[in-house]
Amino acid sequence: MSSEQSDASGEIYKVGAFRPDPRPLAPGLYFVSTPIGAARDITLRGLDILAKADVLAAEDTRTLRHLMEIHGVALGDRHVFAYHDHNGEMMRPKLLRALAEGKSVAYASEAGTPLVADPGFQLGRAAIAEGLTVLAAPGASAVLAALTVSGLPSDRFLFAGFAPTQAGARAKMLKELGDVQATLILYESPKRINRLLGEMLDLWGEEREAVVCRELTKRFEEVTRGSLGDLVRAFDGRAVKGEIVVLVGRSVAQKLDASSIEDRLRAVLAEKSVKDAAADVALELSLPKRDVYQLALRLNQEKDEE
Repeated sequence: MSSEQSDASGEIYKVGAFRPDPRPLAPGLYFVSTPIGAARDITLRGLDILAKADVLAAEDTRTLRHLMEIHGVALGDRHVFAYHDHNGEMMRPKLLRALAEGKSVAYASEAGTPLVADPGFQLGRAAIAEGLTVLAAPGASAVLAALTVSGLPSDRFLFAGFAPTQAGARAKMLKELGDVQATLILYESPKRINRLLGEMLDLWGEEREAVVCRELTKRFEEVTRGSLGDLVRAFDGRAVKGEIVVLVGRSVAQKLDASSIEDRLRAVLAEKSVKDAAADVALELSLPKRDVYQLALRLNQEKDEE
């Protein structure tokens, strides 16, 4: 007899029996990425591991049990151990002991990829410190999903976690991030999104590109793009709910005179090829790659003629 389950995206699934890969699971600690909304975003390998691991641990046991039920992964006589920030000190020795005994242990975060703003970090470090095998079953990640749909440069990005709740610590963090030449990615509470955007605008200016992603892969998914000024106005007085990822484009470098650019290129050309030096300086100074490359060619030729 079949039954139905719904996931965070609102999709209804018919529950069926999952047939795992028949090959045995090698001993080790497996970090299993779980969906951030749509239950179908779990990978087949992730389901294999959940079906065959000797020991299961999860940040939220109810969420993992529900995911396994949706996909028909039998729990059998196994117990799902809770492992989170509040009980990590107590649970880590038990999980490490199971690993030392040659068992396979699967850990799943509440949503997304373990260790990204997640208590699994300490478990992974402890296992590595004891020379135990640590493996990953890649999958859904709110950070990468947000970066993918943002339209902001993805060649270099920095995940900065959650912004501090204390005003002083938050201001210090934002000042340090302000000139980082990378797309910035932060998690934020819906209750504090208006405050964060306003503080970013005050520090970084109205025209800096930014994106707010809300409820990615879920029923009410929303992506709002524009300048920081646009986003402050879009969220002003608006009560929002759900999981939020904030992305901000890299700062625009100050305009440099020709001699300053040439000086920087000469310094890099002393260590790198024309192509690599031009690419590095263009990225560092936010200049067109073609123009910097032509300048690098000229400087390199002048050097050869000396």
